[in-house]
Amino acid sequence: MVRLGLALIWPLHFLPLVVLSRIGAALGMLLYALAHERRHVVLTNLNLCFPAWSAAARRGLARRHFRAFGRSVLEHGILWWGSKQRVCELVLVEGLEHWRGHAERPVILLAPHFIGLDMGGIRLAADYRLNSVYSRQKSAAADAILIHGRTRFGQTTLFARQDGIRPMIRSLKNGESFYYLPDMDLGSRDSVFAPFFGVQAATITGLSRIAQLAGAVIVPCVTRQLPGGAGYIVRLYPAWSDFPGDNLEADARRMNAFIEARVREMPEQYYWLHKRFKTRPAGEPHPYE
Repeated sequence: MVRLGLALIWPLHFLPLVVLSRIGAALGMLLYALAHERRHVVLTNLNLCFPAWSAAARRGLARRHFRAFGRSVLEHGILWWGSKQRVCELVLVEGLEHWRGHAERPVILLAPHFIGLDMGGIRLAADYRLNSVYSRQKSAAADAILIHGRTRFGQTTLFARQDGIRPMIRSLKNGESFYYLPDMDLGSRDSVFAPFFGVQAATITGLSRIAQLAGAVIVPCVTRQLPGGAGYIVRLYPAWSDFPGDNLEADARRMNAFIEARVREMPEQYYWLHKRFKTRPAGEPHPYE
């Protein structure tokens, strides 16, 4: 199935972006209609995060999310097979000085799971050394295309999340910046519960631990999908002061609060397809059942 999907995406990457974006939005609506389990996950997340909204408003947001997601799926073809020039035209960069101005210390780019995540990471790696982490995929084809896309410009080493944090720390101490994705529910191990939209969410403490061990600066990095087939913009924010602190839970709350603020700016673009609240405090029911 993955190979078939890639075979369909490949010829589409030659299309103009405005045409590709329309096809992608239509694909998203098809997925909304057919992918019942994923639609349930999205709506459950939205019910938890926006309880004051009407059911109609949440369904409208879910449809916008699927349209944006469908666009990003097809536009990945440009990342995977397009020229470096086209990738650079696809994704604009803002706030580069917040990263490049810290040459004296290792830098971790905090990259939350918005649908433009790969767009920003691959765009920055086209010009600069930027390592990252990934989760090994069940499908060999999916694993191969993910690694190809994120390393194709020759300035990225990918570390498997399953191998732990030591390789990441070594790379940071060698002066190599790191594109880090710490906002998924990976279970209770190495996690604390911190509020996200007022809901306790299992939040990994890797950002604090890696920053502490490597002496790294945290520079938030968020990629926004632009309307009308206009591409993407990756925005780097000023480095965080006083991070990490002396309390892992406080650090997790700070990270989640930052991400929540960005989600409120573009709620249709956060990766609601993920079961962000699957790990629950003792005694709480599983929300996705």
